[in-house]
Amino acid sequence: MTSIYPARDRTDWITRQRPPRNVLDPLKPHGFFLEQEPDGSGRVVSSAVILLTNKECPWRCLMCDLWKNTLSYSVPVGAIPAQIEYALERLDVRPEQIKLYNSGNFFDAAAIPLADYQPIAEKVSCAERVVVECHPRLVGKRVAAFRDFLHGGSHRKVQHLEVALGLETVHPEVLPRLNKKFDLGHFAAAARFLRDEGIGLRAFVLVKPPFLNESQAPEWAVKSAEFAFSCGATVVSLIPTRPGNGAMERLTEAGEFSPPRLSTFETALDACLELQGRRVFGDTWNLEQFSNCPHCFEPRRARLEELNLTQKARPRIDCRACGGL
Repeated sequence: MTSIYPARDRTDWITRQRPPRNVLDPLKPHGFFLEQEPDGSGRVVSSAVILLTNKECPWRCLMCDLWKNTLSYSVPVGAIPAQIEYALERLDVRPEQIKLYNSGNFFDAAAIPLADYQPIAEKVSCAERVVVECHPRLVGKRVAAFRDFLHGGSHRKVQHLEVALGLETVHPEVLPRLNKKFDLGHFAAAARFLRDEGIGLRAFVLVKPPFLNESQAPEWAVKSAEFAFSCGATVVSLIPTRPGNGAMERLTEAGEFSPPRLSTFETALDACLELQGRRVFGDTWNLEQFSNCPHCFEPRRARLEELNLTQKARPRIDCRACGGL
């Protein structure tokens, strides 16, 4: 069967499918909230997640919808520290961990100005750990420079920097088609750099990316998690692949993508948790879109959230109405 997804000029095809992006204020984050997750010792810590507003990522990944909450231009110097201050003042807590997610690459100078590294470090100095996200091919000297700002000065509390890399999948045919423009060698090289610099690594892994069927999805999620751990990751976050960016809808219409069933996501998380000694989290944001049963959805979501916090297996929810699909 001929695919509607082209073999060439993929970036152009992906961007042509897009709906309009959201209108944002460059001086405010487009979201912030609190969550909890266990640290490496199993202790549950408070975590502030701040969704920064900045210029769109230079890559145009097939499945990404994060661009909806980005700008077409670079923010001025001082905007990102102002956004962090805005969020932390309204959260009114001193979190042990702060995640600065910017819908792209923290170490893209067009997104996060280099001049803001030190002011950002000062704003997040209340936390013990800071997590940022980045494309594997942008991991380099800027990461170490930001780490030095975080650790510098006797007044600083930040002890750990962790970089989240989007591995997505190790499937040899699917990864190249995601238009991320990196290979497993790039990921491994970025992981080595982080390890050598004493910087932590977490990886994002997709459950059922485009071009995989339902039965293949858990197996490749596990293989991807195993690869991430072999590269030194201490955390893997499983993300069910979502529609909503235009391109995924076109693939759905052509029969080349469908969102994973909730049961498929559960199977992937259960299997990855069997990889002892590392933390695995399942992304439960907007999880209801993967469920077709109002009778069992809330207990199943609660179970997944408990798995995230305890990292311990527990029985699946038995539902007569849907059979657990």
